[in-house]
Amino acid sequence: MSGKLVALVILACAAIGGAAMYYLQVFAYYERTPDQAALELLASEERVQEIAIENYQGIDADSSPLRYRACFDLETAPADVDGVPYEGAVPRNAPFWFSCFDAEEIGAQIASGEARVLTVARNIEFGIDRVVALTEAGRGYVWQEVNDCGEKAYDGTPLGDDCPTRE
Repeated sequence: MSGKLVALVILACAAIGGAAMYYLQVFAYYERTPDQAALELLASEERVQEIAIENYQGIDADSSPLRYRACFDLETAPADVDGVPYEGAVPRNAPFWFSCFDAEEIGAQIASGEARVLTVARNIEFGIDRVVALTEAGRGYVWQEVNDCGEKAYDGTPLGDDCPTRE
């Protein structure tokens, strides 16, 4: 009888721990970001372009720089937006409750050429770039990517001269 009780306690602790971990990963750390009417992105390596947006929705978390996500509608034609292309960007999944950001759909639009990925800012934090995917339909999706310096820093490879100094 005591063996069954111990097993039951272990199962209950595992279930409670699993539920707590799920809640912390999916809900606890995220906060909605303030509404925005414009987005600044790199038009060239020296110049920033501001584009008007509407219907902005965004989330972020202090627990990781990679948790930032945003969605919006463009007020201008996507073809009129100049920017520095960002190669190799892959949208990261968002929590299911942030329904405007579907990483799989965004990735498919990028792969098919229906969306192009541009650089919003380099080294928002050391090793982290912010990117935006602009679709032909006039939607925009923002997330953050680990750049080459970030990958080197996190895997222990020497950074090299092209990486900024880490603060």
